[in-house]
Amino acid sequence: MTNVEIPREARPSLLRHVDYFLPIITLLISGVGVLMVYSATRGPATALRPAQTQYLERQFIFVVIGVAAMITTAWIGHRMFRKFALHFYALMAFSLVLVLFIGVESKGTKAWYQVGGYQLQPSEFGKIILIVALAAWYGSTNTGSGRRLFFALVIAGIPGLLIWKQPDLGTLLVYGAIIAGMTLVAGVKGRHMFIFTLIVVTLAVAVLQSDSLQNYQIDRLLVFIDEEADSGARYNLEQAQVAIGNGGLTGKGLFEGTQNNSDLVPEQQNDFIFTVIAEETGFIGSMAILGLLALLLIRIWRISQIADDKFGSLLAAGVFSMLLFQIFQSVGMAVGIMPITGIPLPLISHGGSSVISTFIGIGLVQSVHMRRHDYRYDGSF
Repeated sequence: MTNVEIPREARPSLLRHVDYFLPIITLLISGVGVLMVYSATRGPATALRPAQTQYLERQFIFVVIGVAAMITTAWIGHRMFRKFALHFYALMAFSLVLVLFIGVESKGTKAWYQVGGYQLQPSEFGKIILIVALAAWYGSTNTGSGRRLFFALVIAGIPGLLIWKQPDLGTLLVYGAIIAGMTLVAGVKGRHMFIFTLIVVTLAVAVLQSDSLQNYQIDRLLVFIDEEADSGARYNLEQAQVAIGNGGLTGKGLFEGTQNNSDLVPEQQNDFIFTVIAEETGFIGSMAILGLLALLLIRIWRISQIADDKFGSLLAAGVFSMLLFQIFQSVGMAVGIMPITGIPLPLISHGGSSVISTFIGIGLVQSVHMRRHDYRYDGSF
C-alpha cells in the first residue's frame, strides 16, 4: 500500500506529542539507582575513613550520558533506526565476534571491551539492536507464520550463539525473552509458538549439559531449586535473603543496612541491588520502587498499543519484554524464586552499558509516541 503523507506545514509539532511522563518516571528510577549504588558502595564511613564516591560518580556519569542518548534517539526517530537496521545488526555481530578475541575476561566470561577506565559490553547494546531488527522483520513481512518465525530465530540466533561463546547466560536469557515477547505481539500462530517453546527448552538443556559453562555458573542456575547445595552460590543467596528479611516493613534506614555495610552480599551494587533497597527501605520502599518500574512498563505497553505503525508497536513491545524480564529475573533471584544469572535491575543496578542501552530503548519508545501522528497509513506498514 502507498503511504499517504501529510504536507510538512500541516504536521503537528513533534514536541506537542512528547510523552513527558516517560522521561520523568525514567529519571526518578535512575535517581533511585544512583542513590542505591552509592549506598551499596560507600562503605562504613567514619571520621578517619570518608565514604567512597567512585561508584556514585560513575553511575551519575552513566545516567547523564543515558539521558543525552535518550533525547538524541527520540529526536532522530525510530524510523531512521529501521532504515539502518541491517547496518546496526552487522555492527552488533562484528562487535560480538571481536570481543571474543580482544575483550577482557571477568569470572569466566569474556564480554567486555576495556576503554580507558571503563568497560563496554556490546551485548547490552545488542539487546536494542535485536529489538530494532526483529521489529523491522516482523513489521515488513506478510509471509506465513512459520517462515516469519524461522527467520526471526535466525536473526536472534546469530548474536545468541556469539553470546553463548562468551559465555553470558544471563544476557542470552534476555535475548530469548525479547524474541518471545515480540513473536507473541507479532501474531505468530499458536502451533508455531509451541514449536518455538520446544526449541528453547532443547537449547536450554543443551547449554546445561555442554562444557561451555563453568561449574560456578551451573551452581548459580540450579541453586534456587537445590536447597541442600553447598556452594558459593548458596551462600550468596542466603546472604541476600537475610538482607531482605532485615528490612522488615519500613527498613533499617538509608545507609544503615547491616548486610550492606558488612559487605556480606556479593555484587550488591550490580546483580543484587534489590537487597540494598529491601534492607534499607523495607517492604514499603521496595513496593514503591517496584511500583515506579510497573508504571514505566504500563506506559511503554500503552505506547505500543497506540502506535500507528506496526514497526513502532513491535519496537515498544520489544523494549517492554526486555525490561519486564530483567525486572522479574533480577528481583526473583534476590528473593530466591529464580536462578542467579547476573541480570541487572534496569536503571538501578550499576553498569554503564546497561544504563545507557536502557535509556536508548526508552528514547525509541518516546519516538514512537512522538511520531504517531507524523503521517497516516491507508493500510499495513
